[in-house]
Amino acid sequence: MHEFWTQDRQTEDVRNISFAQSGYHNNNRMERFNEELRDREKVMRSLKKEDTPIPSGMQIFHNYMRPHNGLDGRTPAEAAGIKVNGSDKWLTLIQKARQHADMKSD
Repeated sequence: MHEFWTQDRQTEDVRNISFAQSGYHNNNRMERFNEELRDREKVMRSLKKEDTPIPSGMQIFHNYMRPHNGLDGRTPAEAAGIKVNGSDKWLTLIQKARQHADMKSD
């Protein structure tokens, strides 16, 4: 760590950042999602349209379909008590969104 030396003291490595005066908070979840989105954007050669549905789809995938090691193989939705039943989770979510939209329009 010689490159982090200064004349008067050694620089500290801060691993956990607190956003509030009391308690421990970090932005690990948001950083992980941003990393996934950047990885996807590289493959797609950037997101060219402002109204693209890709970020929303990535968020849905991240929260409802992708198992997370930190959650013992569960999705964030499952960790929050939200179950998505069916063999095709995308289809189930689309059907539920459609039902919700139909109920709102009645």
